[in-house]
Amino acid sequence: MKKKTKIWLSSPHMSGKELPYIHEAFETNWVAPLGANVDGFEHDLTKYLANSHNKISVAALSAGTAALHLAMIMLKVDAGDEVICQSMTFSASANPISYLGANPVFVDSESETWNICPLELERAIKDRIRVTGKKPKAIIAVHLYGMPYKVDEVMVIANKYDIPVIEDAAEALGSRYNGETCGTFGVMGVLSFNGNKIITTSGGGALVSKSEEFIKQARFLSTQARDNAPHYEHSQIGYNYRMSNIVAGIGRGQMLVLNDRVARRREINSIYRKAINGTGVEFLSEPNEKYFSNHWLTVVQIDPEKCGVTREDIRQALQEENIESRPLWKPMHMQPVFADCPFYGNGTSERLFKNGLCLPSGSNMSDEQLQYVIEKIGVVLGL
Repeated sequence: MKKKTKIWLSSPHMSGKELPYIHEAFETNWVAPLGANVDGFEHDLTKYLANSHNKISVAALSAGTAALHLAMIMLKVDAGDEVICQSMTFSASANPISYLGANPVFVDSESETWNICPLELERAIKDRIRVTGKKPKAIIAVHLYGMPYKVDEVMVIANKYDIPVIEDAAEALGSRYNGETCGTFGVMGVLSFNGNKIITTSGGGALVSKSEEFIKQARFLSTQARDNAPHYEHSQIGYNYRMSNIVAGIGRGQMLVLNDRVARRREINSIYRKAINGTGVEFLSEPNEKYFSNHWLTVVQIDPEKCGVTREDIRQALQEENIESRPLWKPMHMQPVFADCPFYGNGTSERLFKNGLCLPSGSNMSDEQLQYVIEKIGVVLGL
């Protein structure tokens, strides 16, 4: 029997517009880190993220994880400090806390955006001050699956206690809150261009800030912190975190189609909703007009009592058809590596993980493939 063609969850989507930038790098022999493509990519991102009252600077880096690491270094997070982190997220949001010898404090989600719960956030801050005698050094809030978190509520709490917010927008390029682009609300923001993201550079990330000084420092630290001297002089520990010129060339071409990619992901989300409407399946949805999600992934809750089937029933049925889907991120407070870390929650992220499923959402998925996925889901749901 002929094997069915794989339908991926979210695979890279090249447009062909990347090639001129890559060819230029080869023709000029500028294949080492930095170069015209890196400068151009940073400029393109800055132009996209900024608005009339929001000046933005960007440093192109090797990964979103590198951006998070540098952000905490610049906020002077040290060994023994505590950093609050949204529990329902990919481990890359939390791992850099441990790189620095600091201690993660995990906070649960709320049920509307599935992101960090403002009530649990304030409870965590108050309790950590009571327990340790000092406030956490930073808050890492995540725009999960492209859905903006409750920016206004989170910023009110962060400002009340004077704790800087690092905004993990790795999944949210193209998403907006109250008309402003995600990645621009915190003292620093983080983007990812991994192969499965809304646009890709194959691997890469960026640090975003309204502070040009932070970005200058990030560029310095990410190129091994080499001092201005004719020889190699280092007065600080540095990192090899800068984006390469070839990779940045891919990013420049991808920026030309970013709006198209966002539009297609939102279209796929809309088609899923119309096809599975009324089945008891709950979609992650924008709470009101302030929220604009790129719908990087279409994610749903499969409540067995309402649907008559489980998340695993659907996932395994799709897997048998060579269709990739996956559970939601397993919350960090449930991970063995973070089992001993403080957690402030109400059970929301555990419920979301138990019943949550990410559906194939790639912008290069054809209409025929999308309908095939819907058909197979419909069989399990008894449609």
